[in-house]
Amino acid sequence: MNGSTYFCFRMKRIFTLITILISISLIGIIVIQYSWLKNVVEIRKEQVRFKVQEVEYEVVENLVDEKMRLLPAIPQDALPKGATKELLKMLEPQTLAERFTAEEIQKTIGNSFEVNGLKGAKFQFAVISNSNNSGFDLESPEFRKYFEIGNVDTANYAIHSWPLVNLTGDEAVSLVPDETLILITYGMQDFVLQSVGWVILVALLFTLIIITAFYLTVRTILTQKKLSEMKTDFINNMTHELRTPLATIAIAVDTLKNEKIIGNREQLLSIGEIIKVENARMNTQVEQILQAAQLDINQVLKDKETLHVHEVLGKLGDKFALQVAEKNAQISYALLAEDDGVMGHPVHFVNMISNLFDNALKYSKEEVDPLIKVSTQNEKGKIVLTVEDNGIGMSKETIERIFDKFFRAHTGNVHNVKGFGLGLNYTRKMVEAHDGSISVESEPGKGSRFTIRIPLH
Repeated sequence: MNGSTYFCFRMKRIFTLITILISISLIGIIVIQYSWLKNVVEIRKEQVRFKVQEVEYEVVENLVDEKMRLLPAIPQDALPKGATKELLKMLEPQTLAERFTAEEIQKTIGNSFEVNGLKGAKFQFAVISNSNNSGFDLESPEFRKYFEIGNVDTANYAIHSWPLVNLTGDEAVSLVPDETLILITYGMQDFVLQSVGWVILVALLFTLIIITAFYLTVRTILTQKKLSEMKTDFINNMTHELRTPLATIAIAVDTLKNEKIIGNREQLLSIGEIIKVENARMNTQVEQILQAAQLDINQVLKDKETLHVHEVLGKLGDKFALQVAEKNAQISYALLAEDDGVMGHPVHFVNMISNLFDNALKYSKEEVDPLIKVSTQNEKGKIVLTVEDNGIGMSKETIERIFDKFFRAHTGNVHNVKGFGLGLNYTRKMVEAHDGSISVESEPGKGSRFTIRIPLH
């Protein structure tokens, strides 16, 4: 295991460890928050339940006070002896059902809920006299409906019965009609959620922030990891690509020192041609790197001029003639665009299309002669240029990253296809600089099709 491989392996282990630790911490925080919120809700439920009881006590006291207030205020010692019961019967007070309407009692109960911080509480009530066996003396409009539901759903409905009596021991109290208040409360969960809702929202917000931060951290680490791998791959490719022509030139120079070669004009010219080709190859590679590093989009926008796409394609056909012949390739044209004029940079526009031709030849199948189909057509004020090949194609994962800087689609041996992973990244930037768009369709083993859309001038 070399140093670079060991470093990558170590970084991968560290990244995995960091991810596991952060995940465990995040899960722990979520569990603790859930437990805490659950306790908060339970405590609040108890508080609401206690307040409901306070309201019920208060309502019962108020109704009893109303009943007692209706008793005659006659001192018993002022009445003739033995006449107390008879007179009190004559002055017997009215029942609540006779004294009040359902709306008045409902308003009284609602006011009590509001005073105790339970405004808008849902309730139903009924008042029944113990001497009345035929039904309720007084009831709210939907009492019977909720009374039936409450007898079944005891978890969400609370039914309480309160005797409306006063335990003072006064003889007059015995003549007060015996009545019972039945109070049904429901929907108290709303008050619980309203009171702790902001706590839950804040907790969820911070949990979401933590999850987002965790996601961004992991994504950033993964992005940096991929970028590091691509840069390492780029450096390896660059070293290989530059070392090859340098080694060839060095061998050629050493060959020139041979006395037999010095006297042979044809061999001298041949070796000189090799040096020239390798030097041009190296210059092209260095220029490609510098071009990507020093690319100035503003300069591209500034130096645009009218170009004709069909003329550019003709020049590219001549440029790639040798490579096409070497690979026994064929290029077919279907130039259907009636208007091919665009505003483009005279150098960069040609280079961005040239990269598509170059890739089509590079990534061809070894056992099949390359076939490149080039077509143009007009579409809603744009010219659509398509370059299609019958090469090795690309997977979906490769398509997603094909325009990334330094990314290269591997074909088994990392150096079997020359390049630095800069061509398509440069092409995309140039297409965007010309206010256009580029897309790709491809399947492994079935070739690729690149489509460029550029506005007409």
